[in-house]
Amino acid sequence: MKTIDKALLCMKIIKERKAIDPVLFEVGKLTSITDFFLIASGKSSRQVQAISQHMTRRMREEGFKTYGVEGEKEGHWVLLDYGDVVVHLFYQPVREFYDLESLWVDAPRLELDHDENNKT
Repeated sequence: MKTIDKALLCMKIIKERKAIDPVLFEVGKLTSITDFFLIASGKSSRQVQAISQHMTRRMREEGFKTYGVEGEKEGHWVLLDYGDVVVHLFYQPVREFYDLESLWVDAPRLELDHDENNKT
């Protein structure tokens, strides 16, 4: 599977649990850490935890193992590391506070058309 397809799969999976305002950044030319960052939020820490657990389970079903999961117990900022794709899930007020989108303003955002956004 190509890395972009893996990133889009992650996007699809978090949308299955109604993640809020997902944004996919292509950061591979700006950092050696990963190729894509996916940032999204939930309306509560419980929703963030549910998205994270769903993501871990569904990605495992698709044949991908997480290299690491941080912050799931608290549910304020969960990081899921899939190597070439790193997923950041935030409780919405925490996302606003840290504002990762501003840190990666130079990274291209992958825009999905309206019809593709509604597919789950």
